[in-house]
Amino acid sequence: MRPRDTGGSRFLYAPFDAAEARIEANERVLEERWQALSFRLQGIELALERLERRLWLAVFGVLSVVLAQGVSDLIALPMP
Repeated sequence: MRPRDTGGSRFLYAPFDAAEARIEANERVLEERWQALSFRLQGIELALERLERRLWLAVFGVLSVVLAQGVSDLIALPMP
């Protein structure tokens, strides 16, 4: 049966595929979730890089204190 040409919305007569609409909606939701996950992962990677820098700074700080203490002890040795 052909839709009437007397007016009204074309959506009243156009075929509607619910399965296709559901698939498209799920794809859009999945894409948004993927973008949010990528954003969070970038933040985590940045935080890990900063933590790694701080850790290396602490390691070098402890090493320099130990070396300075060793040099200080060598300087304080009495001369024979």
